[in-house]
Amino acid sequence: MTIHTTCCIAGGGPAGMMCAFLLARAGVPVTVLEKHKDFFRDFRGDTIHPSTFQIMDDLGLLQDFLRLPHQEITTLSAVFNGRTIHLADFSHLHYVKPVLGLMPQWDFLNFLAEKAKKYPTFSLMREAKVTGLLIEEDAVCGVTVQTPDESLDIRCKLVIGADGRSSDVRSQAGLEVIETGVPIDILWFRLSRHEGDPAQTLGNFLQGEILILLNRDTYWQCGYVIDKGGFDTIKSQGLVVFRKKIVGICPYLVDRVGELGDWSVVQLLTITVDHLETWYREGLVCIGDAALAMSPVGGVGINLAIQDAVAAANAFWEHLSKNEPIPETVLSKFQSRRAFPARAIQAVQAKIHEGIHIRRDQKPQRGAPWVMRLVDDIPLLRRIPAWIIGRGFRPERVRTPEVPVP
Repeated sequence: MTIHTTCCIAGGGPAGMMCAFLLARAGVPVTVLEKHKDFFRDFRGDTIHPSTFQIMDDLGLLQDFLRLPHQEITTLSAVFNGRTIHLADFSHLHYVKPVLGLMPQWDFLNFLAEKAKKYPTFSLMREAKVTGLLIEEDAVCGVTVQTPDESLDIRCKLVIGADGRSSDVRSQAGLEVIETGVPIDILWFRLSRHEGDPAQTLGNFLQGEILILLNRDTYWQCGYVIDKGGFDTIKSQGLVVFRKKIVGICPYLVDRVGELGDWSVVQLLTITVDHLETWYREGLVCIGDAALAMSPVGGVGINLAIQDAVAAANAFWEHLSKNEPIPETVLSKFQSRRAFPARAIQAVQAKIHEGIHIRRDQKPQRGAPWVMRLVDDIPLLRRIPAWIIGRGFRPERVRTPEVPVP
């Protein structure tokens, strides 16, 4: 079976869904291939940045979007050896919502999918895994797909790889991946959230130990930072020791660490930071984590992915609306525009990695790093990390039109 469309997007994450929505809104036939049957699973990124709220407002979706369950944070803080350090103040950003939002990513993706369905050129195929690329005269002209019921070919003018940091599309396209060493991994698990718990504590630092807490209303999504490749060592020490580490960082969790009954409920997130040397080849381009995978530091990966999606739609919609292939000059210009802000953020993250890396052979630091204390003591300085996290080095605005729906 063969399906014909204009644009095929592999991956229904933030980058893929936002790009598909914008292209469908502009009248471009677009098919999204999502390998899972739904969006309901634990994601690393639940942040909605001020620049994303602005995009939603530009699209006329903000009021509906704000009806979804979410939290709004004006000041980003961390607890460092018992001292609360205020790190970023978003209230000074010139956006319609100068706040950092926290929303389960499945709600965000379902929202985009529902809004996209009103456009007749939008199609979402679930449980559809890309298994290969269709190539003619060295140009990509589509993908092969496996669903639970059948194998099929989807032919198109442009394939967009938005299938994340372990992208099948980029590997099948033969695009060169350049990896950057990262000294940390994260253990991901849930603990119940009780009445009286802090509303949102995010980073908790204690004597070299780091625990990230994301408020999911009825439970905490927890991330415990470990040395790269150190999970086997943690497991060899036993669950009792691991629970004590968690309680040592956040004592109020003492009455629920017993929920960690065995290691099966603790998931290892291997942190990688990489980028493609070239994001495209004829008939194909990668965006989001598929093009440039970020560290979870600052929660900026989802923001960059959405910015990539907006920039891609802006750059490609006119050619696609005419059912034309994308010229290499346009693909190259798109990469140049989006590679700079992402690589700049990666450089900032690398510096932060150096600062938070748990060095077991060194005496743990008693107080917060001097840079953190300086930012906490001088409120004006909190605007700088807020600008980097909430806005980024090159925010995008929607320039695609909306084609009236019959």
